[in-house]
Amino acid sequence: MNSLRRLLLKKLIVPMSRSNLGIEPIARSAAVGLAVAFTPTVGVQMPMVLVIWWIVERFFPIYRFNLLIAIAWTWVTNVFTLAPIYYLFLVTGRIVLGRWDKLSGFDTFQEKLSSSINLDAGFVESFWVYIIELFNKFGLPLWIGSIPWAILGSWLGYRWTTSFIQYLKVKREKRAERLKEKGIQP
Repeated sequence: MNSLRRLLLKKLIVPMSRSNLGIEPIARSAAVGLAVAFTPTVGVQMPMVLVIWWIVERFFPIYRFNLLIAIAWTWVTNVFTLAPIYYLFLVTGRIVLGRWDKLSGFDTFQEKLSSSINLDAGFVESFWVYIIELFNKFGLPLWIGSIPWAILGSWLGYRWTTSFIQYLKVKREKRAERLKEKGIQP
């Protein structure tokens, strides 16, 4: 747990607090990263954020965001959290589509998900087989179910990051005032 805290501090909190972009671009970074994180695309999320960043930088610079911070936020979903999050997407998608009768337990889902992974293939081949199998086994409900979570996650990330950066700014200003009172130049 301590190493996770250190990793989050080093890769997420410190870059957010030291970025000179301002509050809005940093909050957008969190929103973009979380929107991509909450899609069934584990394995290509970081390249997806890179493509989104390039498009925004090239065509919509007014909406720029920090690439590294956005990539760090995609780590919310990873190979360790994949099964429960994908199951949440699937259940949400089936409910949204009115397929209540097709709801199955987590263990059944996890077995189907595990059988989608081809361990004998190389990375690129196994990834494509995985994506095709994922879509064949779970299809539209998985993708539809990810949409509300991507929207909610990105909105919450944006709001939390905005509050957090404002908190850091106030804390930094108070520290500078204390140092100034002591005659130390911050």
